[in-house]
Amino acid sequence: MPLQRRAKRRKNFVDREWWPWHEEDKFTKYPSFRDTHRCIPSVRSPSPVPELPDIVVYTESLVRHIVGRTLQRVRLSSPFLLRSVTPPIEAIVGRAVVGVRRMGKRLILEFGDELFLVIHLMIAGRLRWRGVGGKVPAKLGIASFDFRDGVLFLTEAGTKRRASLTLVQGETALALIDRGGLEVMEATPAAFAERLRRENHTLKRSLTDPRLFSGIGNAYSDEILHRARLSPLLLTARLTEEEAERLHLATITVLQEWTERLRAEVGDGFPEKVTAFREGMAVHGRYGQPCPACGAPVQRIRYADNETNYCARCQNEGRVLADRALSRLLKQDFPRTLPDEE
Repeated sequence: MPLQRRAKRRKNFVDREWWPWHEEDKFTKYPSFRDTHRCIPSVRSPSPVPELPDIVVYTESLVRHIVGRTLQRVRLSSPFLLRSVTPPIEAIVGRAVVGVRRMGKRLILEFGDELFLVIHLMIAGRLRWRGVGGKVPAKLGIASFDFRDGVLFLTEAGTKRRASLTLVQGETALALIDRGGLEVMEATPAAFAERLRRENHTLKRSLTDPRLFSGIGNAYSDEILHRARLSPLLLTARLTEEEAERLHLATITVLQEWTERLRAEVGDGFPEKVTAFREGMAVHGRYGQPCPACGAPVQRIRYADNETNYCARCQNEGRVLADRALSRLLKQDFPRTLPDEE
């Protein structure tokens, strides 16, 4: 692109009608950029992946509603939802659910004789419990499991079908599905630090890698890193012992707090509003809003369909991390520090 066109493009970016400052304020700080958190709306994924606190509460709710009860019928909206061939799905009909457990972000229904139904909700999959005669939610229902006193529905929003069911027999077959992530709630600080340093990645990538840690995704990794006051782009190889211990404590504390909070919201019922954007979160989904710890605007890094939220002041000594889209657009005009930190 010619230099003149690039300059015009940057100028148009700041001259749009919705610019929230007076004309004389536009270029006093940055020629083509001014507090992007106030002029560009945050784009949220409509259905973020349920993470450890959500899956734990799902597990406890399923124990209350279906354990000990006989599955009378299974209905699938598409044969592609079932990712296994043997044993057939009919093998669990007429059997009682004997247990429910979590494996990473997956739910495991146990039917005896080592028959396990693995439910992977992926991004938009959700479970809903309805009384006898409950109808499949229009356009969303992709599977239903009928019990004597209610129906468990699997729904999925959107047009992309990513949620899946897998029926396996035997603990060995079940173990093949496990990604091998460390259960952080049971891990010692030493085991946590060893897993962190197993591969040299950014903290954000390592925390959300299911091969390294179990059940942590985009939302709670943001909250954990903010609590630990660590940059999401800090490389694990550069992590000090004190920082690793701080991150371990923050991970356990954040996941415990949110599990308890969601558990209290659900009570004896069934989770209905499973989302990663919740009131009370410090940074995740709060782009442009004040950090609860220091008051600085929450920043973001956007990549593909994901967004990392962080506080530049609390986590990165006031330095703003480059956003791939905006930093390429604004080039030398992209701010490197918060306005009042420069």
